[in-house]
Amino acid sequence: MTGHHESTGPDPALSSDSLRRVSQYQTAGVNARLRMFALLEAQGVPASEADDLVAALEAGAVAGAQSEVVELDGMAPRPRGPEFEDGWDDGVTAVSEALVRITDREWSRRGGRSAGAAELAVHIADVRQRERAGLVRLESFVRENVLPRTYPHTTQRRRALEALGEAGGLCTARTRNADGDVIVCTLDAGHYDPEDKPPFKDGKPGGWHKADASIWNDLGAACIPHAAL
Repeated sequence: MTGHHESTGPDPALSSDSLRRVSQYQTAGVNARLRMFALLEAQGVPASEADDLVAALEAGAVAGAQSEVVELDGMAPRPRGPEFEDGWDDGVTAVSEALVRITDREWSRRGGRSAGAAELAVHIADVRQRERAGLVRLESFVRENVLPRTYPHTTQRRRALEALGEAGGLCTARTRNADGDVIVCTLDAGHYDPEDKPPFKDGKPGGWHKADASIWNDLGAACIPHAAL
């Protein structure tokens, strides 16, 4: 017994990570292809020539991968007997031949790729337009139904203004409440005056920072960055 454990199957976590990365590469490839066709079209390159150029780049990338796979022939990771080594070499050959077939297929389909890319670009533009329309409807809902129901100088109103992108004129002073939650001042920027103390009997904040029921000053600025009063 050596204590060495041989894996009996693929690592699920590794497989999941590999699939995630491949998905990212595919998305990046589609975006790059669209960008390439758009740039070539802007430079007056004919569609047929653009097809050949992009197809050559993609076929060359697959061919490069095929070359790296071929180098694995005869390089089984550890001696496990002739049957394992033969299976390893057969697997390398099968993958290599599959990559060659993919290269041939992609090269043979190069005609019309720019037209297909243009159609895809139109589809993506349509999707983005619908997304923008959805954002417009959401903004209209927040502005017409949510914002009017909030009270001035409250966290709810600040959040509504942040959703609308209109919170730039608010104070950014922060503190922590008794539960450790971070709270942000809801008054206008530039309001703070350390000499203007709040009259606590009616809860008005004076010049100090305020967020709902919390009132604090800047004396404890070392506390992330303000301390609650």
